[in-house]
Amino acid sequence: MDDLDLRAFRDSLAEPQPPVGLSPALEALWWDGKGDWNKAHERAQEHENRAGMHVHAYLHRKEGDQSNAEYWYRRCDVVPSTLTVDEEWEELARALLKQG
Repeated sequence: MDDLDLRAFRDSLAEPQPPVGLSPALEALWWDGKGDWNKAHERAQEHENRAGMHVHAYLHRKEGDQSNAEYWYRRCDVVPSTLTVDEEWEELARALLKQG
């Protein structure tokens, strides 16, 4: 994955598989962007690092499980988002893409 930006990341959603080299957290967002919440959730749970826990929180918020989302926001020490889920997806994608 060389210098993937948000536009290229979004464009890659047209492909059947995520770009090679994505972090598990970014891959989770990619699968969510494809509409596969279950696969996104599986990927988010693979590593209990801050990025994975943040995406995990977002996914539970998106599914409407606010108490579970709040648990994961606390685990990664992030204030629960007040953005729309689409805006939060974009904010997370931008941040994770910057991290590489």
